[in-house]
Amino acid sequence: MKKKINQWIRKLKSPTKQGRTIRASLFFVVAFILILFCSFLLSQEEVAVERPQELSKEEKFIQKIGPYAKQQQVAYQILPSITIAQAILESDWGESELSKENNNFFGIKGTEQQQTVLMKTAEFVNDEWIEVEARFRKYDSWKESIDDHANLFLVGTTWNPDQYLAVRNATSYQQAANALQEAGYATDPAYAQKLIELIQQYQLDEYDR
Repeated sequence: MKKKINQWIRKLKSPTKQGRTIRASLFFVVAFILILFCSFLLSQEEVAVERPQELSKEEKFIQKIGPYAKQQQVAYQILPSITIAQAILESDWGESELSKENNNFFGIKGTEQQQTVLMKTAEFVNDEWIEVEARFRKYDSWKESIDDHANLFLVGTTWNPDQYLAVRNATSYQQAANALQEAGYATDPAYAQKLIELIQQYQLDEYDR
């Protein structure tokens, strides 16, 4: 085998017509391979440009909710970051049964049987988590859920029309999150902190500007 290789090398170096032919053939083969390789690299770059990076589940959810939450800010003076963060936390990024099947993204409860659904939920009572059954409102669309959430902050509850006034008057998402917890929106003692962490992690306050 080594002998054959040496013979081929000698032919390649030979100044004869055969040697020149071999060198020319080798040159064209190498050039052809280089052209193919460069073409492949260019095609991969074009594919990368034409195919934008796919958004994550979280990014898709934020881009879905964000613009509509921004519209609510004008009408109801509610910081969009708070609306988005609550939707994330209450609906588990739109993956909870309540949000998927009933378009309820904020865990808002109701009383009328025809407009609600009975579901199990966790509540923090007497320093411990317990499971209870409660009636939650159901909506025809996620936008309707956001509208009802905004209206709740505007008109309050039947027993306190100003229950969420401090949330609407807040000038920062930190103030709004703490006002929500103080108003009793959720029983989770870490509710405000969870909202703040979501807003900071996903830079949701960009929607507040």
